[in-house]
Amino acid sequence: MVVQEKSRMEAMEGNQQRVEVNILLLGAHNVGKSALTVRFLTRRFISEYGDIESVYSRVDRIDGQEICFNIWDSQYAQKSSSVSDKQLQWADGMILVYNMCDRSSFDIVQQQLQQIRRSRKPSSVPIIIVANKRDLQRHRSVSGEEGRLLALSQQCGFFEVSAAETYHGVLLVFHRLVDLVKETRAIRKSMAGVRGIVRSVSAVFAKKRAE
Repeated sequence: MVVQEKSRMEAMEGNQQRVEVNILLLGAHNVGKSALTVRFLTRRFISEYGDIESVYSRVDRIDGQEICFNIWDSQYAQKSSSVSDKQLQWADGMILVYNMCDRSSFDIVQQQLQQIRRSRKPSSVPIIIVANKRDLQRHRSVSGEEGRLLALSQQCGFFEVSAAETYHGVLLVFHRLVDLVKETRAIRKSMAGVRGIVRSVSAVFAKKRAE
């Protein structure tokens, strides 16, 4: 009996499809986007990076389900705060990063949010705002309250982390975004089902009226 139950559980786990999630990191230059990405991927902190734009992948098992993270570490914001149409269409979820010790980087996140919201509704793409460099709080120029208020006004999640000091906080950011992406997909699927039922019922009534 125990063997049968174990086999059934293994079969159920095997039937769970791998979920792919495309995550776009945005923010000003030198706010720690690459540091966050590499910390999540390798648990290591590296302080120096080049300006090479890359898409990284990692597979995790969360609650028994395989999640494939595709992470686009954007470098465009070094020269401009604009977000490309390709990025906007590619992303299932976004992480907008600013340096809590640099107010100009917070301003760029606000500009990018405005651009994103012109193209993607809050219900279509979950966003988490991340205030990085918490280890340098004594030099803070953006308060935690300002970050939380911005996130609340734009229906975003919010975290303050230090990519330099801890892996766990960074892990929470990526895992929370995956949860939000899965919730968004479930709602979208449910709404599609409702619309399908409405169309079917409308077609039936239209047919009856025609008769």
